[in-house]
Amino acid sequence: MLWVILPYAAVAVFVAGHVWRWRRDQFTWTSRSTQLLEGRRLRYGAILFHYGLLAVIGGHVLGLLVPESATRAIGIPESVYHEVSVAAGTSSGAAMAVGFVILALRRAQVPRVRRTTNRTDVAVYLALAIMLGTGLYATVGVNLLGGGYDYRLTVAPYFRSIFVLDPKTALIAGAPLIYQLHVLSGFGLYALWPFSRLVHAWSVPIGYLRRAPIVYRRRERADAAPQAG
Repeated sequence: MLWVILPYAAVAVFVAGHVWRWRRDQFTWTSRSTQLLEGRRLRYGAILFHYGLLAVIGGHVLGLLVPESATRAIGIPESVYHEVSVAAGTSSGAAMAVGFVILALRRAQVPRVRRTTNRTDVAVYLALAIMLGTGLYATVGVNLLGGGYDYRLTVAPYFRSIFVLDPKTALIAGAPLIYQLHVLSGFGLYALWPFSRLVHAWSVPIGYLRRAPIVYRRRERADAAPQAG
């Protein structure tokens, strides 16, 4: 139920939910920005959260999709990979966590922003909090301070086995509980994604890259024009 049905159900909801959301109402395909309601906390929180998130995603892609044999083949010892991944994961996870806390407190403490929060937003924030908490604990508490755990031999192969339609449930079932909770919270977030403001992640303004530059000209004041005679 947890390691076979739930992953494929989450992926199915993720894909079908995006199609349904796009076809049903494209006007809701937005982050519903609250920048006009409060900008200072949003600026700092969003920068830390999004830049930390990009680094965390990059680390997960390398850690989950690139097998240990591949890094060994190109001359990277596992000890070096472990040290780099722990350092990068700790710093990027900390930045993301600080940004998340700023954004969560902003949404809870600023009355005008709080009024725009719905139940889906709360569910997304809870899923993100669980993912961040379990991820940081696994990185700092287990790998940095607790002697380490080689997730590339269990969690990563299980994750790859899902995509080839041959889930290796024994691998993830034998992983520490903190890793299992991290994976489950990720599946929950995928299922919530299409119905939340997270859909704005796919609305990358690629058109701006090839758009002609806009020229702004200063409009002269009428009383500043030279007087005749």
